[in-house]
Amino acid sequence: MKDNRYPIGDFVYIGEFSKNKDNWIAEIERLPKDLEEIVKTLSDEQLETSYRDGAWTVRQIVHHIADSHMNSYIRFRWAVTENQPTIKAYDENDWAKLPDAKNAAIELSLDLIKALHARWVWFLRELTLNDYKNSFVHPESCDVIGLEQTLAYYAWHGKHHLAHIKIVKEV
Repeated sequence: MKDNRYPIGDFVYIGEFSKNKDNWIAEIERLPKDLEEIVKTLSDEQLETSYRDGAWTVRQIVHHIADSHMNSYIRFRWAVTENQPTIKAYDENDWAKLPDAKNAAIELSLDLIKALHARWVWFLRELTLNDYKNSFVHPESCDVIGLEQTLAYYAWHGKHHLAHIKIVKEV
């Protein structure tokens, strides 16, 4: 039985950065359009539906993508401009409980994601391979996380949440 928490499977970083970089950036670039396409016919009831018991609603997922990808864009910029900075962590579940994430129109985040991704992709394409060697420190785990892996993760992250929304759409 498929695990609805990870409908496309867990994130696994396979490396081969220079071979995959352009594809990962293209996936990040494509996300706003794919997200708009998948949610455009959803009813209000579907927007308030979770893809599994206890999970976020579609509305919360859309707002989460905006929150998460804004944080990632900023983390990329810190890692390129500072020497292995310690990032600011946030509790994504607490953010998903905030009034805007629970109740605001998804169009607000769809517009934000579209603009954010346009700028983020432009930035990502201008980085050198050496820039992608930079990293940041996560304050909770103390892990050093490289931008190469982070790029791959966010290409996966968008597809991961699209798959959650697809589960709701197909019910």
